[in-house]
Amino acid sequence: MTTIAGTNPYTGARLDPVAEESTPADVDRIVESAGKAIAYLESIGRTGRAALLHVLADSIDLNAEELIKAADEETGIGPARLTGELKRASYQMRFFAEVLLEGSYVEATIDTAGDTPMGPRPDLRRMLQPIGPVAVFGSSNFPFAFSVIGGDTASAIATGCPVVLKAHSSHPRTSKISYDIMAAAVTNFGAPEGILGIVFGQKAGTALVSHPLIQAVGFTGSLGGGAALMGAISRRPQPIPFYGELSSLNPLIVTHSAAAERGVDIGAGLAASVTTSAGQLCTKPGVVFVPQGPEGDSLVERLADDLSSSSVSPLLNRRIFESYAAITDALDGEADVERVATGKAPDEGGFRVTPTVYSIHASRLRRETVEECFGPSALIVRYATLPELEQALSMIDDSLTMTIHLGTDDDDLAHRLTELGRARAGRIIYNGYPTGVSVAWAQTHGGPWPSTNSLHTSVGATAVRRFLRPVTYQDAPTTVLPEELKTGEIIVPTRINGRLSLPKK
Repeated sequence: MTTIAGTNPYTGARLDPVAEESTPADVDRIVESAGKAIAYLESIGRTGRAALLHVLADSIDLNAEELIKAADEETGIGPARLTGELKRASYQMRFFAEVLLEGSYVEATIDTAGDTPMGPRPDLRRMLQPIGPVAVFGSSNFPFAFSVIGGDTASAIATGCPVVLKAHSSHPRTSKISYDIMAAAVTNFGAPEGILGIVFGQKAGTALVSHPLIQAVGFTGSLGGGAALMGAISRRPQPIPFYGELSSLNPLIVTHSAAAERGVDIGAGLAASVTTSAGQLCTKPGVVFVPQGPEGDSLVERLADDLSSSSVSPLLNRRIFESYAAITDALDGEADVERVATGKAPDEGGFRVTPTVYSIHASRLRRETVEECFGPSALIVRYATLPELEQALSMIDDSLTMTIHLGTDDDDLAHRLTELGRARAGRIIYNGYPTGVSVAWAQTHGGPWPSTNSLHTSVGATAVRRFLRPVTYQDAPTTVLPEELKTGEIIVPTRINGRLSLPKK
């Protein structure tokens, strides 16, 4: 039997085993249990699930010290960032509880029976309802907020979908502790254990997405890992949705005016954005378009100065560590690419690396020059004209984000660059940096392929849409209707015969 253990990124040493790889029988038993828990989550309704999410959030906060210690040992992220990330994880639970109680997410819609220009219309009542048990794959770079206690788990439980989690191989102990804390909270709440389950090992992950009771998959990880799971899903007799956050370069554009007005400040901000969390964020600005000329030179010089004193935490695991070395070595070997900034060399072992920034002229940029590099590295593309910028931008894959730094007289240019951003990214940032993703009603954390393969967001209120499907009740007896669709007091925002009606406060 294969044992599952993490690796300490500070030292590169293998840690003590955490669990044994889950067998096909284990996966089947856990998923079957999840299938039986659907009825309970439906029976407690929106208010019951909101209360459950609050209990889960409280249990996370109460066990913060143990969680942070385990996560730091397995990820090397550091207690400061992990503390903030853990707060985000519990906040997401409470946030989705608010989404539940507000209720508009169900999209309650009623068309009463009556005559229409097309003839008689039956009574039609429609709302979104849970899709069924969901598989969630934790990410390497967010052991809390995008893993076992993360947003996929919170949004799925909010909709009424039981969750079976695949522990990430980079932090299996953190995953197990997180699961045990939540499982205990579920039991104390009086809920059945099938609401949450967890499996370990790569083969178990494939078996999980192949199980006939699993109805959707949430995944944050590499393009290769996502492709493997999509392949397994494609072989199922019943197709199911796969919501993958996969790869993103997040282009950042600095206009000539912006460089002239505040190029030095932008250079400093870039240095921080590229090295935050050792550059291991899916929203890191990996390609930066900087105008030619002295203003752009000043930006690059400030970036280089700030980077020269920067050291970063170790990378998350050996695969990312080796990939970073391969990508930066390849850039160092390209004749058209120049290394323009280098951080402090690591003075210890483990998975530590040196931050690096490279530069290339826009006319020489090719698709093969640019690939996502998980780590503290970026490529600066120097351009002279807008057509040159647009041509170089066409070499970059679509992304989660696009950032635009504008000058005070860039109104016309702002419209053109925004048009480009709308076609290429899910979130457009102006005069800022993309590496923060707020949990909010208006948030989009998604984008065109290959950043994701989905039209939905994985952060924010509408993340619940991934785990819901529409159901229409035609001429239904009142006794079988969900509470949200019954005639009488409006309890959630409801569209009745085309007009939106709101609950009384």
